[in-house]
This record gives sequence, structure tokens and C-alpha cells, in this order.
Amino acid sequence: MSNLSAWERIELIRNKERPTIHDYIGGIFTKFMELHGDRCYGDDSAIIGGIALFRGLPVTVIGHVKGKNLEENKRSHFAMPHPEGYRKALRLARQAEKFRRPIICFIDTPGAFCGVEAEERGQGEAIAQNLFGFMRLKTPIISIVTGEGGSGGALALGVCDELAMLENAVYSVISPRGFASILWRDGEREKEAANIMSITAQDLQGFSVCDHIIKESAGGAHTNVDETIENISEYISQALHRNLKKNVGNLLEIRYGKFRKIGEFDE
Repeated sequence: MSNLSAWERIELIRNKERPTIHDYIGGIFTKFMELHGDRCYGDDSAIIGGIALFRGLPVTVIGHVKGKNLEENKRSHFAMPHPEGYRKALRLARQAEKFRRPIICFIDTPGAFCGVEAEERGQGEAIAQNLFGFMRLKTPIISIVTGEGGSGGALALGVCDELAMLENAVYSVISPRGFASILWRDGEREKEAANIMSITAQDLQGFSVCDHIIKESAGGAHTNVDETIENISEYISQALHRNLKKNVGNLLEIRYGKFRKIGEFDE
């Protein structure tokens, strides 16, 4: 599948049968207990989080929620979180730090919710607090882009020690439709935009943004969900083994350096 264009990969990850966070939680973790609310405003169904066991190890799991039909997507705001979703994620991440649990994040969002009510409740500030807070957490953080990784809505869960992407996932500073709307004032040119933005897992590994590409089943993750889940599970196991060996000071120093080097260039 290495010869697919960015747009062809986007079509795959938008397939309604593609696995969602609920498939990954059920297939990778055991004894998952969901925790709700940001202790400030309310709960946001666009982000799910809680405590689980990964091969016997207690971990905190946080992820964007996409649905497989219209009703499920309406309930989760089409995986576009409000500020309370990000504040919930940060609350659970700090709880994980307190009890020395590694954090596993699953990213799959076109971007943060952009409605007036989200702005009124501090959308930008909530995302910024996540960037600041996750950077300083004294516990390993593993983030996996399973589908769309759009803008600050994705980056709020993307500050981590290792960032992996499924083979057909994309990750970008803005969605192709947003890119086309701003650059050409024509959102219908999103296909053209996708193919020039360098947003695939292969592109981002070349830029040292993506640390590892997780293989999907042939034809996309939805064609053999069990195989894709097993590949993700094996990656998590290896990533935790690498990062749990690091002392806290070294972990934070490497995490800081990872993000400082993004965008470096020579004139």
C-alpha cells in the first residue's frame, strides 16, 4: 500500500467500517474503567478516557471518539472536542502521573470543535494548557494517530515521548479542506490540497515527526481489524519497554528535545 496517494489514504481512514477507539480499547486493554468530566464544566463525549490494564500493567487510556454511523458521530460531535474534552484529558493525564501510570493516547480527529460555545468556554486556552501540561508530565506518554490527526485538536493529545501512526493515517497542522479554503478559498479542492501537504505517515517519518509506522491489514485497517489491533498492541508493548526504562529527568529532557527539533532547517 506504499504507492497510495495522500487522498487515497484519507478515503481509507474515512471508511465508516474503520476501527474506532472503542475497538482498540476492547481489543488491546482489559478491565477498562471510563472516567468522566473535567471538574470544571462537564463531560465531552468527543474524548474518552479511563484506567485499564495493558498485559497486566495499569495504564491510562485517552482517545478521540469517532462513530460508525450518523447517530454515533452526532453524539461525539464528529470527534471534534470542546474545551471540557481537553480539560478532561489533562485531568486524567495528571492523575496518571500521580499514580505513575503510563499514558496511551489515540488520535483521530479532524480538529477541535470550532463553534461559538467552544470559543466562549476557552477552546484555545484549553488546548494550550494540554500542550504545556503534557510536556511536563513525569510519566511515559505514547500517542498513536489511528486516522485523521487534524490541527491543534490532534496536537493536544500528541505531545508525547513516542508518536506512532497507522500506515494510512494522516497528521497535519490543518485539514486539507481547511487548507484549500484558506489558500484557494475553495474547500472543494481538498483532494488537491491533500496531495501537496506532505501529511502521510511516510512523509512525517521523513520529517522526524512520526517515530514509528504501524502496519495495517491489506486494504486498510477495516479489512482485518484483529490484525491491526495486534500490530498496535505489539507496538505499545515495545514502546513502553523503551520508555519505562528511562529515569524521569532523562524522559523529560528527551521529550523536550523531540519537539524542539521539529521544523529545524539549514539555510
